[in-house]
Amino acid sequence: MPTPLELLLSKLDKLSRPAKLDWAMQELAQLDVGPHELRSHMLFATQSYARNLVHTGPHHNLLVLCWKNGQRSPIHDHAGSVCAVRVLSGTMTETFFERAPNGHIKATLSQDVIMDGVVGGYDTDIHQISNLMAGDQDLVTLHLYSPPLLVMGTYSLFDRARGEEQMFPEFSDAGGI
Repeated sequence: MPTPLELLLSKLDKLSRPAKLDWAMQELAQLDVGPHELRSHMLFATQSYARNLVHTGPHHNLLVLCWKNGQRSPIHDHAGSVCAVRVLSGTMTETFFERAPNGHIKATLSQDVIMDGVVGGYDTDIHQISNLMAGDQDLVTLHLYSPPLLVMGTYSLFDRARGEEQMFPEFSDAGGI
């Protein structure tokens, strides 16, 4: 009997085109999985959060991201990919940004997403993910990108230019971004 995670991976492998965001969010919300099933992909890094590849295909990447306390992603978009995120352990802080009239970006909203919470974003949404919990608690999140995330647009609070962070198909566990 296949596990719920194996069933999801089978569905992902059968995608004939990139998934819609609502489908990806629903699949992660319904997934009966906890951190123990993904333990082999829960590797942390000290300098930055770690991106650990679970499964990939022509229309998706499924990753476990591991965050030590105080670690944050760059302010970024998903340049061509939708992203559904489920919190596996801890509380994730997501901060949203938009362009101000002068071309800089500004924060517009922050929300805390607790364990088993699911959020999603479109390719042009600008946000930042952080582990801002009290003490030294770790955060673990499950990310489904469709199509696979190849380039992440990055932003600075001090510069109007949009940068790019290349995502590589050969992720190595605990390699950071």
